[in-house]
Amino acid sequence: VQLQASGGGLVQAGDSLRLSCAASGRTLDNYNMAWFRQAPGKEREFVAAVRWSDSSTYYRDSVRGRFTISRENAKNTVFLQMNNLKPEDTAAYYCVMDRMPYRRGTVYGMAQPQKYAYWGQGTQVTVSS
Repeated sequence: VQLQASGGGLVQAGDSLRLSCAASGRTLDNYNMAWFRQAPGKEREFVAAVRWSDSSTYYRDSVRGRFTISRENAKNTVFLQMNNLKPEDTAAYYCVMDRMPYRRGTVYGMAQPQKYAYWGQGTQVTVSS
């Protein structure tokens, strides 16, 4: 399984970016998908997740209302629309796929990095003030 993330860049505060994650080697239809991020010197943190069964979405508090995760199974792709970006959003963003298909996916569970076996290479988002 390969996850290819793209769409990062250098923007100003208040701008928008749309990250894409194209999966190959496996269809993502039956897998929970998520985005994590890691800033220099900080721990990796959960950003958003989308459940395989009903496309329910989950977000960390600091991005809720600004970020939107979505999936397009026909294109085997997951997206992260990021609006009103802030300097504190600066990080490398990683697309991830659940290690198990058909997982029920709870609010708590989907935010745990150990639930995800496949990690993309990351795409850098830098937001200047």
